[in-house]
Amino acid sequence: MGNALIIVALGVVLAILLAGLFVMSLGGAIDKQWSNRLMRYRVLAQGVAILLILIVLYFSQR
Repeated sequence: MGNALIIVALGVVLAILLAGLFVMSLGGAIDKQWSNRLMRYRVLAQGVAILLILIVLYFSQR
C-alpha cells in the first residue's frame, strides 16, 4: 500500500513537471499565466511526496 502511494505521488510530481515544461515551450500569455502556478503546485507535490516517503519508511521499520 505504501509503495503504491509513493509511486502515485512521484507520478503526480512528474506530470506537473512535464506540464510546466510544455507550458514554457508554448511561451506568450499562457506561459505567464501558468508557469508560476505550476511551479508552486510542483513544489507542493514534492513536499507531499517526501512526507509520504518518510511516513512509509517510518512505519516499515516498525
